[in-house]
Amino acid sequence: MKKTLCFYFQVHQPFRLRRYRFFDIGSSHQYYDEFNNRSIMRKIAERCYTPMNKLLLQLIKEYGKQFKLAFSITGQAIEQMELYAPEALDSFRELAATGCVEFLCETYAHSLAVLKDVAEFERQVALHSQLIEWYFGQKPTTFRLTELIYSDEIGVKVAGMGFTTMLTEGAKHVLGWKSPNYMYTNSINSRLKVLLRNFRLSDDISFRFSDRAWSEWPVTSEKYVGWLKELDPKEEIVNIFMDYETFGEHQRRETGIFEFMRYLPEKVFSSTNFEFLTPCEAAKKHQPVAPIHVPFAISWADEERDLSAWVGNELQDDAFNSIYEYGDVIAELNDEELMTDWRRLQASDHFYYMCTKFFSDGNVHKYFNPYANPYEAYINYMNIVSDFLIRVNKLVDKKIDTELKNEKNVENFSNFASTNQISNSSLQIKKSLEMAKRTTLADLAKEGPLPGVAKKEAAKKKVAAKKEEKKVPPKKATTAKPAVKKAAAPTKKVTTAKPTVKKAAAPAKKATTAKPVAKKVSPAKKATTAKPATKKTAKK
Repeated sequence: MKKTLCFYFQVHQPFRLRRYRFFDIGSSHQYYDEFNNRSIMRKIAERCYTPMNKLLLQLIKEYGKQFKLAFSITGQAIEQMELYAPEALDSFRELAATGCVEFLCETYAHSLAVLKDVAEFERQVALHSQLIEWYFGQKPTTFRLTELIYSDEIGVKVAGMGFTTMLTEGAKHVLGWKSPNYMYTNSINSRLKVLLRNFRLSDDISFRFSDRAWSEWPVTSEKYVGWLKELDPKEEIVNIFMDYETFGEHQRRETGIFEFMRYLPEKVFSSTNFEFLTPCEAAKKHQPVAPIHVPFAISWADEERDLSAWVGNELQDDAFNSIYEYGDVIAELNDEELMTDWRRLQASDHFYYMCTKFFSDGNVHKYFNPYANPYEAYINYMNIVSDFLIRVNKLVDKKIDTELKNEKNVENFSNFASTNQISNSSLQIKKSLEMAKRTTLADLAKEGPLPGVAKKEAAKKKVAAKKEEKKVPPKKATTAKPAVKKAAAPTKKVTTAKPTVKKAAAPAKKATTAKPVAKKVSPAKKATTAKPATKKTAKK
């Protein structure tokens, strides 16, 4: 039986953000750098998408059904191709028409929603599946998550959505002694087959191809096929997964990358027992040899092969939590323009730019990075999020006003508010807008470790509590005055009255019966803290 060679390419370009200053917050909602987005898409289309698609189309015409491959193109990449490079999108549609190219499904926005908002994750997957079917005439059955992220639990979610095959990284710390060159299954749901990337043979093309310091340089088609022939004869499938921009952008035309790909199929067919298949066809052909256990999420990024490229430091965690904090509210508002911006802000690239890794992985993080450092990326992103939350707040207020005015929808409004997302959303959003004040590195240094929204709210509550203690009680609270006078003299009655201070939120009767326990509070504190208690008693 022939072995399988499976080529898969990722196509993704995020909407890059413009420099958004503090004074823009609340006054301008233009988040995207249109000039930068246009120029980058045009450049990549001219260097990679158009010439490489033309080459692949020639290979398909030359070898027919023998030569096959797969793509996953994000919704945001398709949007930008429609806007700035329609000829590139047409060339992908030509490839789809051959029947030799499979188009995979993923999240529409190339997001990490599965880690924070499962409902949004499912919405994006459904939307992307519809998009692929609309543009390329295929209903995807194979799934790959952003940057090949995978875990046992994620695999279960994907299988529950109807997918039969999923791609991920053949990480060493997961495989151990096992080889990535077999078909595996999800360890919880065996119906989901799992294809593992052979990272050595993939990176030989995507990262090391033009490295003149590498002992194996130059890489030719003959040499690469020789490496395939050296694999264990028992191994069944080799998965070569990489960014499509490898051809012409990461590895420029001058390196010989196009010639390498032009002659690779010929060398494979003439001197090996391999055949080219799509991921879907490979899953039908090969039977799984074992389940693969991935209790913690993995990816194909960096040396660690984990999620630390996106959520590995306080900058990333704060930004990540902020954009998903009001996900249910945003979905309930059902505003098309708001939803579009929300999804563009979810793109994993924004968090990738905030990564503080150095050494070998640092160079990878600099590629296509518009920021001088991770702190600049964080500040710019959070300024935009601040403005975005102002818009959410305004729409929430508008919806509440509309629902209240329409008596027929009062019941619907109560259900809407009862989710505990809308009822207090205006107050919560306004509180979170303080993040906009962090506009410089000096401000960050003054604040110390970057706080999350929850920490800020707790701090504000403490400040509010101290202010409440200093307030003078209203005239109605005349019943509390005797207690104040006695508190000035260190008598036994004062000491027995101390429990009323500690249990200010409790009814007045309970406060008088608890007198024996009041030795821990000084008389002076009692006089000041007893007043809120009398105030609440008066209200009751």
